[in-house]
Amino acid sequence: MGVQEPSTTPLGGDPQTVPGDKWIRGMLDGQVVVDSRSYLNVWEVPYWPWWFFPKEHIDGNLVDSAGSDDAAVLPDGAVRFDLVCAGRTLKGAARCYPDHPVLGDLVAIDFDALDHWFEEDIEVFVHPRSPYTRIDALASSRHVVVSVDGVELANSRKPTVLFETGAPARFYLPMTDVDMRRLSENSHKASCPYKGDATMFDVRVGVDPVGGEIMDDGAWMYTLPRPESTPIAGLVCFYNEKVDIDIDGERQPRPVSHFA
Repeated sequence: MGVQEPSTTPLGGDPQTVPGDKWIRGMLDGQVVVDSRSYLNVWEVPYWPWWFFPKEHIDGNLVDSAGSDDAAVLPDGAVRFDLVCAGRTLKGAARCYPDHPVLGDLVAIDFDALDHWFEEDIEVFVHPRSPYTRIDALASSRHVVVSVDGVELANSRKPTVLFETGAPARFYLPMTDVDMRRLSENSHKASCPYKGDATMFDVRVGVDPVGGEIMDDGAWMYTLPRPESTPIAGLVCFYNEKVDIDIDGERQPRPVSHFA
């Protein structure tokens, strides 16, 4: 039987919650601050969950944090606390929903507040990973042509197609099949807990491959991806939402996403 994807609506009504049974640990200055094998995944936003832990799984004290800078952007009912742990005070790093019937006795710790987080003995980066998200990076022989307004940017019969739950299929192409004259590495970076840290490129989309109109952040590459995404290492991907992609001669509709 398949697992049903949760309906993830912002917390304010009844949030989607799923019990977690991975061993989660959070560390600060070499000390274990969070040590939990029983917690809740809670979707405060639609894109990924946060871990909410029983207070006894946190080696620290919660202190009222009135006037926290980002209190205005918290979901209804959330309260910020300072977390005193490992000999330090982390301002506004903890939050809970004291009046919520399910979450009232649970606490979430901001991901960036601690130095390291682990699922079992594997480090997790960027934010907690969803138990419903799967990554499949598959070699393919589809004929992929990427263009903008008839100007060809890439042409490949050796794509690696990355299928990620909740996201459009992405076509990662060998650099030798991409007009690299049109790509300029910029200073922007993007990070993903499933794929790693991406290098971003501006893309020249005009007739002149070295001048003319520029599409900001139109393409990216993972040089050292996470283990589950190793097949896309060193390959170039364009935003389906921003370019035209023909697959085996058939124009693909541009997907609608928050990247559009």
